[in-house]
Amino acid sequence: MGRRANVIGVGMTKFSKPGSSPEYYEMARDAGLNALKDAGIPYSAVQQAYVGYVYGDSTCGQRAVYELGLTGIPVVNVNNNCSTGSSALYLARQAIEGGLAECVLALGFEKMEKGALGAKFNDREPPMGKHAQVMIEAQGFTQAPPAAQMFGGAGREYRWHHGTKRETFGQIAVKARKHASNNPYALFGQVLSLEEILASDEVFDPLTRFQCCPPTCGAGAAIICSDEFARKHGISNPVYIAAQAMTTDFASSFDEQSMIKMVGYDMTKDAARQVYEQAGIGPEDIQVVELHDCFTANELLTYEALGLCPEGGAEKFIWDGDNTYGGKFVTNPSGGLLSKGHPLGATGLAQCTELVWQLRGTADKRQVDNARIALQHNLGLGGACVITMYRRD
Repeated sequence: MGRRANVIGVGMTKFSKPGSSPEYYEMARDAGLNALKDAGIPYSAVQQAYVGYVYGDSTCGQRAVYELGLTGIPVVNVNNNCSTGSSALYLARQAIEGGLAECVLALGFEKMEKGALGAKFNDREPPMGKHAQVMIEAQGFTQAPPAAQMFGGAGREYRWHHGTKRETFGQIAVKARKHASNNPYALFGQVLSLEEILASDEVFDPLTRFQCCPPTCGAGAAIICSDEFARKHGISNPVYIAAQAMTTDFASSFDEQSMIKMVGYDMTKDAARQVYEQAGIGPEDIQVVELHDCFTANELLTYEALGLCPEGGAEKFIWDGDNTYGGKFVTNPSGGLLSKGHPLGATGLAQCTELVWQLRGTADKRQVDNARIALQHNLGLGGACVITMYRRD
């Protein structure tokens, strides 16, 4: 890594249900203005913009950024499925570290439609193409939404290997709702019991409806800059990116006929390895984590891929409370994708926003005690995994 990339401003909108949100460019404007205000700089100081979204026309990034001003800067549109927001952040960090710019905007947004969970496998090819389609059809998974088939199938595979209880997956959703109840930006603030989670409609065993992230609308933004830019603008001791890595699928994602591998376990594990090596520290040094809990099954798998617990140890990790306040790692204090919501292009930047707040000590009721090092995990099938470590010294 070259020059240090600092996160001097973050912002997001309150996430909302489809049909109740403003237009995408209005949400993007609000998130961007919040980030600029947080950084204490004008838009004219921004030299480049990387703008992420999944659903939209080819230059929606320009339409969104133009709400902030018409300054002629390069605007790059980014789409990496559910890891889109973090992919925009990845490019922004590279621009700063490589000396290509002094101040960059990473922006992400999504205006989703109702009924995303109702899409059937036969309506369209899964995001990983024919590899995924063959594996799903071979196992007879054809009656649930594609993503639920894949992540639910990975949850089944884990259960077969380790004898994990269905209640263990549900307990992750209980935690998510409890954390989200303290987040004014979250879509769902109602606390639910384990019984209520498990009694919701079954989507694909072991997943019930409340164990699946909802289609969501929203936007998030981050201002990334160099040390020199931060000093020039009177910003001292900012949160900075200590390490970051992006991986895509390995041959093992498909050749080993494992649903766990197919939904990104090896991508996550290798990206985590790179980040720990870059930073020179391990998972035991982390206090707070925002990880990609699109389904409860994926959160459970990600605990192990990130090294937060041993392989096969996720069930004990969950019931011991090591994934929440008072435990080893506070995971998804925001409520995560399950409860905060998952507007695809915005998710990675909303994760960034939450972790910056945590490291600044400004997360209000969600604040993690003595948070100094934070880890972000954002996964998109198709595939791409971005893991980012943040620090504040």
